[in-house]
Amino acid sequence: MSRLPTALWQLSAVALAESYRRRDATPSQVLASCFERIDAVNPRLNALVALRREAAFAEAARSDERFARGAPLGPLDGLPLAVKDNIPSVDLPTTWGSVAGRDHRPAQDELALARARAGGALVVGKTNVPEFTLEGYTGNALFGTTRNPWNPALTPGGSSGGSVAAVAAGMVPLALGTDGGGSTRRPASHTGLVGFKPSIGAIAREHALPPLLLDFEVIGPIARSIADVQLLFNALRGPHAADWRSQVAPGPAAMPSPLRVLYVPTLDAAPVDAEIAASCRAAAARLATMGHAVEEGALPLDLGFMTSGWPVVGQIGLAWLFERHPAWRDGASAKYLAMADTGAQVPAATLWQLLETVEQLRRNVARLFERIDLIVTPAAAALPWPADEPYPPVIDGQPVGPRGHAIFTAWVNAAGLPAVALPCEPSATGLPIGVQLIGPRGHDQALLGLAGQFEAAAPRGWAWPPL
Repeated sequence: MSRLPTALWQLSAVALAESYRRRDATPSQVLASCFERIDAVNPRLNALVALRREAAFAEAARSDERFARGAPLGPLDGLPLAVKDNIPSVDLPTTWGSVAGRDHRPAQDELALARARAGGALVVGKTNVPEFTLEGYTGNALFGTTRNPWNPALTPGGSSGGSVAAVAAGMVPLALGTDGGGSTRRPASHTGLVGFKPSIGAIAREHALPPLLLDFEVIGPIARSIADVQLLFNALRGPHAADWRSQVAPGPAAMPSPLRVLYVPTLDAAPVDAEIAASCRAAAARLATMGHAVEEGALPLDLGFMTSGWPVVGQIGLAWLFERHPAWRDGASAKYLAMADTGAQVPAATLWQLLETVEQLRRNVARLFERIDLIVTPAAAALPWPADEPYPPVIDGQPVGPRGHAIFTAWVNAAGLPAVALPCEPSATGLPIGVQLIGPRGHDQALLGLAGQFEAAAPRGWAWPPL
């Protein structure tokens, strides 16, 4: 007799992998359940913008056969996976959320996707993104707006908004996102998920789209639990000759105990939603109950350059993209054409100084982690806002700019550190809130191990959104 619930789409990736080994379910049955769920909820959410139904079922049938022989390819074999639409794929368009990319067909899969396929993952389709993945919400002129499963009137955030909406709604157990300034962590916090940003180089990159955010952007797993994130990360991580950043030796497998934890409630007195502040402070207190030494205070780093320097990175990146790859300019929205024109006027000395400032930040961060073991912050400063608006203009009664909601995440990308967003106590209206745990560079496995302990000590587990 089957020990599984009727709705296979509700199972975690780890539970699905175990069910395949026990012969309680087959990849084909699970894929069928996921597509039923996709058909039921994706029209309301617009998370998946391209599907590969027929090809995925053919691959599931081959996975069925491997499990019947007792010869699966690995822990990803037979697991449905959604892929963000800025990760090149040979058999689906990679539009980058732009009309300019409507017919873009890459010649090769990006390395991480190739590794997932080699491990037997069943790619169901591509997930929606904002144009050129440079926004903190998810909508574009090509596919429209993606909505939050917890409240479809609100955004799931961005730029991995399609990926988090797909996982939170149960369309897939796993998704690939990218994170250049918080694009896995903030959307995860808005949808009750786990979003992981690895250290630079932890997941090697090759055959990627042209880089707009220097080496700040990494590929990151998205799932409903740390165990599922760990499963996907383990399958994708590791060095590759084409990516010299991936050749750095990984750090220790476990964090020291007790940890020296610094909880940072805000940066430079920036406003934070009151419910987020209370929830994340309680999450930091949970670490104290776990036996760690938690201190609350300011982050002892100079991050002033992020306010003026962060927009310049995207502007210069777009200017370079449109000059070197002019096909991406054709059909680009006016906003991004203007950004590129601004970037083209930035003096070389400004970029040079920005690069040197980033290098100094990385040196300062390394010294900081000699004195502490873990930094904890909110994952986002604002709760989800209306789905068609690019950012919330007011937080805690104070006016903010386009990055006001994103203050806690982008500096982590510039520093190259691993960070994970996990759900903590939701708002009074049930909207998810996330807390961010940040570790030293290269300590990815140790950080995930600690995050798993933190998750296990939570007063509540995963709850499905009211779709």
